[in-house]
Order: sequence, then structure tokens, then C-alpha cells
Amino acid sequence: MSNELLLEIGTEEIPAAFIPKALNDMSSLIRKALTDERISYGTIRTFGTPRRLCLAVADVAERQEDQLIEKLGPAKRVSFDSQGNPTKAALGFAKGQGVDISEVGTLSTDKGEYLCIRKHISGQDSASLLPEILSRLVASLSFKKSMRWGDLDFRFARPIHWILALYGGAVVPFRIETIESGNLSRGHRFMKPEAFPVSNLSEYLEGTRDHFVMVDPGERKRIILEEARKAAAAVSGRILENGDLLETVTYLVEYPTVVCGSFDRKYLDLPGEVLTTSMMSHQKYFPVVDSAGQLLPYFITVNNTLARDPAVVKRGNEKVIRARLSDAQFFFEEDQKTPLEDRVEGLQQVVFHTLLGTSYEKVQRFRKLAAYIAERIGPSLKDRVDRASLLAKADLDTQMVGEFSELQGIMGREYALLAGEDPAVAKAIYEHYLPVTAGGNLPETHEGAIVSIADKMDTIAGFFGVRLVPTGTADPYALRRQALGIINIILEKRYPLMLEDLVSTSLAILDGKMTRPAEETAKDVLEFFRGRLENMLISQGHPQDVVSAVLAAGFSDLVQVIQKIEAMETFKTHPAYEPLAIAFKRAGNILKEFGKGRIEPSLFNLEEEILLHSTFIETRDKVLQALQKEDYPAALLELAALREPIDRFFGSVMVMVEEEAIRFNRLSLLEALFSLFRRIADFSKIVTAS
Repeated sequence: MSNELLLEIGTEEIPAAFIPKALNDMSSLIRKALTDERISYGTIRTFGTPRRLCLAVADVAERQEDQLIEKLGPAKRVSFDSQGNPTKAALGFAKGQGVDISEVGTLSTDKGEYLCIRKHISGQDSASLLPEILSRLVASLSFKKSMRWGDLDFRFARPIHWILALYGGAVVPFRIETIESGNLSRGHRFMKPEAFPVSNLSEYLEGTRDHFVMVDPGERKRIILEEARKAAAAVSGRILENGDLLETVTYLVEYPTVVCGSFDRKYLDLPGEVLTTSMMSHQKYFPVVDSAGQLLPYFITVNNTLARDPAVVKRGNEKVIRARLSDAQFFFEEDQKTPLEDRVEGLQQVVFHTLLGTSYEKVQRFRKLAAYIAERIGPSLKDRVDRASLLAKADLDTQMVGEFSELQGIMGREYALLAGEDPAVAKAIYEHYLPVTAGGNLPETHEGAIVSIADKMDTIAGFFGVRLVPTGTADPYALRRQALGIINIILEKRYPLMLEDLVSTSLAILDGKMTRPAEETAKDVLEFFRGRLENMLISQGHPQDVVSAVLAAGFSDLVQVIQKIEAMETFKTHPAYEPLAIAFKRAGNILKEFGKGRIEPSLFNLEEEILLHSTFIETRDKVLQALQKEDYPAALLELAALREPIDRFFGSVMVMVEEEAIRFNRLSLLEALFSLFRRIADFSKIVTAS
């Protein structure tokens, strides 16, 4: 037999961003708990609104599955003496398991026969286990921020007001501090807040709907999107759709209704990003655009109640947006009275970080680094890069960015264009913040890409230099994202930049701010980049062993890293691939304590080592020529010619002989081979079948 399990945690309004994770966690936690307790179950569903988190599990078995436990004891050979009497080892095992020695059996394994106890454990009723399971589940839910209330020690996203917990229609009794579980849910806080009884999921869904609550996020999302599109079409437009905004609004309401409002057309003269930021980020409105994507003087707002008079709701929201846009217009006009370049000095009053100085100091640092990068990528870019670097952070001193921090870079671009700056410089001011999210858009221009790399590298090197590094999941300064940004920009633009040089140059510019040795800092920064690069490449589907092998051979030139990985992936199909990897695992073990050697050909006296040396000399020149051209597939094909001589060498030549000169010479040959292969990858890290 099986029954339905239903849990609802009723709360005060939970922040929208917390709810999706909480629902996923509820599903994972109940799945693990039921599996661990050997309780079979069917489909798991979750529902959620700002005031409730709900979990429904179909076909939950009435009893645990029975369990047969086998406990191995000592080996049979030490458990009985020559007369067949049990030894102390056997008697101790039986006593420890709470059974008589007569109940102990044996079990044959690959390692021989062992004493064995077999215990049959009957399953308990699920109803007796669920109180502990559900109370533990509620207590296990974690949130980015949680709170205590009253004089209670229990923490949750927001105070819990009720718990509904049913199994097969009966209440699952448990208690969270002062809240006891029951069979009551509650309706919409404003439209129908009274409690109502529930006996199953069907009644729950019907009851919540009757009380103006749509518990299914998917249904709310669909209704919001459909109604918002209709409202926009009614004013000859369409909503500016945004998945993140739709997700947020979905979890802000229990009963969504849509209203279309308008604002004065004069505000359309403001930069579009000012309008969309005011509407989307601050008010959670959907902007309305025409068929060409141009903003119209309308917005769509989603309410949490069924308004008696939509016109009142419309006027209220219009009043709010009018005040915001009026402020934005004032800031926009006032900011233009001071040229962007004159605001650079104002950055001396803007603290970047107490240990790393002001934003003015930061600008002067990454300005130098950007000049260094431009010199290597394209000297003709230097003037525009320098100008963009100087003005990159100037908008932090504007009133607009002070009010709308999301517009940094965007307003810098707009004010630069209004001041008559080179459009390439203006665009670079905006682009130097890119990418703003993992996987986000990268700078299109070289100027923007160079300033972006310089700014991000200064940030990473600076924080590492003052010992403020990411730990575990904590990364308060978004250094992981910035490192990935640098990596992706370099790869996208195929810049011939060396990470080691970028890091060392940045640290030299930071001299005076750092609180740890530059050499130690550089090592940690490069290892940080290696970790980000490795994770990125593996997540893109590249084989982990190939990635590790290539990175072990060096990763300073990111463009070459990708070329080597692609060449190695192709080479994996070559017959020589695995034998060479196996040989180099062996060579790597032999060479662990060996440094740099010097080959003396006259000391070779075996045919196999003479053949390997001559083939190596011939192959080395061809490989080096291919590497000079960055033709890694060709270099690997040349290296494949060494497979047979290497196999013959290991098959017939003893490397670690007693005679020191011979041993040293053979180790030197292997080290030379190892070094040649390592110009592409460390083959000893390749996973082989044998």
C-alpha cells in the first residue's frame, strides 16, 4: 500500500530570490531521506509562493522495505582451533553482534572464508518515521540570509506561521519550536486570509485557488506572461521580455494581476538604460517597446491582489515611476554640467578598498597595465586605450550612478559621447565592465577588451596581494568571475598575452600596496587562474585527463592551451597515443628524483638505446619546427614516430644500472624525451586503459 505525503510551510513573505533554491532543496532532501529510510515513493512535486513552501510526494509506501544485513567477522582460519572449537576472535565477534556463536555462519569471498552474521530487520511503519523526517527537512533548509524571531533559537528565511503535514490524509505530528503541524492551510493575506482544512493534494490545490492563491509557480509565470503581452498589445507594443525579471515577479506574488501604466513622453529623451533600469531593477515593471525595439511611454506592473479599481493601481504606479524618472532627468542634466574628464579628480574621494586605496589610484594603476597590454597587441591602440582607461571610472562621481549603481559604465559611455569623445573611447568605457555575469557578453572592441583585462587583473592581483582571496564558496569581490572574464576575452580575441607577464607586471605596479611577497602572490594568482581555466575547459566537454596533461605543461599562453588540447583530442585516436602515455608514466616515475641531465652518445652501448637516441635527435628537429609554427597536430604526429623505439628501449634496456655514468646517461635521454613531449603535454597524466 502507498499514500500521499503533503507538506506546506507557511511563512511571512520570503524574498523572491530565495524560493527557487528552497524548493529544489526540499525535493532533494525528501528524496534522500526516503531513500535512506528504505521507503519507496513516486513523483515529487514542489510549489511555492512568497508565503508558502510546499512539497507533495505521491505513492509513499506504508512501510520501510525489510533489510538483510551481513556483518563480516574474522577469517575462518583464525576463528576455530584444530579441534574445531571457536577461538576468542570468533566468540568476541558473536558477542559484539549480540548473538550466540551457534548463530554465526560463514561467507566465501575473493580473499577466503570469513565469519558472517546475517540479520533480518523488519521495516517500520512509514507513519512512525515521517515526523522525524519532516522536522529534520524543515530544519535543514538553508537560505542566503536567515533570521530568528521572538525568543526562539530556530532560524528560517522568515518567521514560520503554520505547518501543514499530511500522510494518507492523517496529520504527521511534529513541532518546530512553538508551531505544531496540522491539517490547516491559509489563504491570501489580503483577499481571503482565513484558514481552511486539507486532506490531500487535490483539496489543497482547490482550497488555495478558492482562497486566491496560485501555488504553482509555472502557472503564475504563464499567466503573468500572457496577461502582460495582452496589456502591451493594447497600447500597440510588446513587453521587453526578461527571464530574470519574470522569475522574480513570479515569486513576488500569490495571485498575479496585470495593469498597464504610462509616463510622460519627455522621459524618452533619457538614455534607454536609465528608463529600463528604473522600471525593471527598481520597480519590477516590464517596459513596453515598439516593433523596432524602441521604448514606448508605457510599462506593465504585476500586482499581488485583484484590485477593486485598476485605475487607482495604475495612478499609484504612475506616480512612483514619474518621481523616479523626474529624479533621473535632473541627475542627467546636472551631471552634464561637469565634463567627464574633470570628474576623474573626484575619484580621489571614492574608496575602492581601504587596503588598496581610492578609485583614482586604481585608475592610475590599470591605466599603466592597459598601456603595457596595448603595446603588445597593437601600438596604434595606445592613445584610445589610455583615454578610455583615464575616463573608465569617472562616472562613479556622477549623481546618476550614485542613485543607479547598475548604470556605471553605461552613463560613462553616454556622457563621453555627449562631450564629443571618440566613439571608440566611449564604447570602451562601457565595455571595460564586460562580462558582467558568467558567460555574459564580451567586449567587442580592442580598446574595451584591453581596459577590461587591465582593470580585472589589477583587482585580482590587488586582493591577492593583501590576502583577501576567495575561500570555498565565498568570493565577495567576484574574483572568480573576473578571472574567467580575462580568460574568455583573451581566448575570444586570440591575444598573444602571457598570463605570467600580466600578473608580474600588475604586481609590480601594485608595489607599495601589497602586504605579502610578490613572488608568493604571483604563484597563488597563477594557480587561481589555472583552476578557473581547468574548470571551464572540463565544463565545456574537454576530457579531464587531456586538460590536466596540457595545463601541467604550462598555461601562460591561453590561446596555445586551446590549440594543444584540440590537437591532443585528435591525437587520442592515433595508435601511438596510449602506448606513449603508458611509457611516459613509467618514465615519470623513474625521473622523479632526477634533475637536468646531459646526454653523452659515446656511452650508449645497446642497440635499443642507440636507436632511441638517433630517432630522438631526428624527431626533435621536426617537432621543434612544427612547434615554432604552432602546428601542434603535426608535432604530435612526429612524436608518434618515437613509439616503437621507446617500446624497444623499455623492453630491453635496464635504466637503473649500478654503473653511475651509464645510469646517468640513460636517465638524461629519458629526461630529454620527457621534456620534448612536455612542450605540448605531460603524457604521464593521461588516463590509460592499462
